Amino acid sequence: MPARIRRDDEVIVISGKDRGKTGRVLRVDPTKQKVFVEGLNIVKRHQRPTPGRPDAVAGVIEREGPIHLSNVMLLDPKDGKPTRVGVEVREGRRFRIARRSGTTID
Repeated sequence: MPARIRRDDEVIVISGKDRGKTGRVLRVDPTKQKVFVEGLNIVKRHQRPTPGRPDAVAGVIEREGPIHLSNVMLLDPKDGKPTRVGVEVREGRRFRIARRSGTTID
């Protein structure tokens, strides 16, 4: 089953340390069922300077960590509140719809 949340969707985190925060999805990993949301679940990584790559950033790097798909919900484009996502087939094409308001997402 394909993920119902895609890149550039606006989502809200419903569980975990960033609960209640919203952001834009940067990328989705469907095999691991993880999403990376802009500015949320920030993790620190210590990067050693590499002699072969002088342009690489060294030191402590902060970047977005993965969040499980079950811990985020799509924001309804109509009123900006969390909604479940449904799939509807019209004219032979699949459309994602917001269950809260029934509006088409894409």
